[in-house]
Amino acid sequence: MTWTRRKIVFSVAGAIASVAVAASLGLALGGAPAHKAAAPPGRTPTPTPAATPTRTVAGRLLSPFTGEPVKSLGPVLAVKIDNIVYARPQTGLTDADIVYVLPVEGGLSRFMAIFSSHFPPVIGPVRSARHDDLELLRQFGRPAFAWSGAQPQLTRVVERARIVDLYDALVGGYFRDPNRIAPYNLYAYTRQLLAEAKGASKAHNIGFRFGPPNRGGRVVSSASVSYPAASFRFTWSARRGRWLIWIDGARAASTEGPQLSAATVVIQHTVVRTSSYLEYGRRPPYAESTGHGTAIVLRNGRAYQVTWSRPRQDGGTTFTTRSGQPMRFAPGPVWIVLVGNPVAESG
Repeated sequence: MTWTRRKIVFSVAGAIASVAVAASLGLALGGAPAHKAAAPPGRTPTPTPAATPTRTVAGRLLSPFTGEPVKSLGPVLAVKIDNIVYARPQTGLTDADIVYVLPVEGGLSRFMAIFSSHFPPVIGPVRSARHDDLELLRQFGRPAFAWSGAQPQLTRVVERARIVDLYDALVGGYFRDPNRIAPYNLYAYTRQLLAEAKGASKAHNIGFRFGPPNRGGRVVSSASVSYPAASFRFTWSARRGRWLIWIDGARAASTEGPQLSAATVVIQHTVVRTSSYLEYGRRPPYAESTGHGTAIVLRNGRAYQVTWSRPRQDGGTTFTTRSGQPMRFAPGPVWIVLVGNPVAESG
């Protein structure tokens, strides 16, 4: 079974333009579908991003995850967070450096939130791991990973993975909110998670580049992407200098107050196959984060058609414009939505 993205819709300079699934990579993005194999023909494999020195500007250390000044490079804390309607509004996502949106069973989505520059007091609701989480986490070295279990066979695999294991059955810091419906009410105190996370890798380069906008790009006011049973819309706010996030047609709220937002949004097309581990009697989607393919990068009110490459699990992902230049992200939080390659629709 193959899980695919339904459509991407752009609102361009105030007018809405629908991009058909069959043409979205060829016409809208100008690229080929992603593959698990090596780099595209004629393209030299990208060196491992982690080999690049940490960036500083005017003597100030910059986060490799957000491009913003930090006092020091903190440990990497990854948290699996639910996104079903009963889990909203989430807590702590406004402090995340990176939020990955991943497909899960039932056509729904979950978040993998990456923290290093800022740590909220509380994070949640924390939910269970999936197989594709492990491939995604490898680029961070040995991150601390907060999760609330998994399918029994997969649980053993996650516990043996290259992580600092913050499984809720093993470490402290987790609690249930009686005002929420179980199982969507598991939260964690960040300070206690970090105390349990000794030996976690510190933030390092995972391929992101930050700086002034690249030339080109299309002026857009919004972009939408959907899974079979979940949808996201990103609308540009010039006043805030951020892409405001909407989930299933509603404002993506946070318990902290502000609407969830990002300085840069990446809609990354990849192979979405099925996992070898059953969930509720079926094989859930597995979004591959290695390989290469096409993506749309949203920053500063523009949409850029780019290619992405991550040859090895131990390395990060590079993003390249159609002119061959590194795609520069806007300093600030980054949201990355992993979606299946489009397929032709019949009729």
